[in-house]
Amino acid sequence: MKINDLILIIKKKISKNILIESIRIEDKSFLHKNHASNNENKFHIKLIIKSTELKKLKKIQSTRKIYSVLEEELEKYIHSIQILII
Repeated sequence: MKINDLILIIKKKISKNILIESIRIEDKSFLHKNHASNNENKFHIKLIIKSTELKKLKKIQSTRKIYSVLEEELEKYIHSIQILII
């Protein structure tokens, strides 16, 4: 899978399952390029989500909700994910 395809899938899934005002996804894979555990088929991404719904939850609850929505992508295509809820 290509990063742009993954970004589109993530945006679509999160928008469908969580009330959000906006979402920005950054590819941070380049930061891990020389790491021994790096896999070019798995990405390092950063999610910046503006969501009143998620903001009302405790951090662990909002993280679990996002992980639940992205379960397949986390298993197959994402090595590392950073989540910022604003």
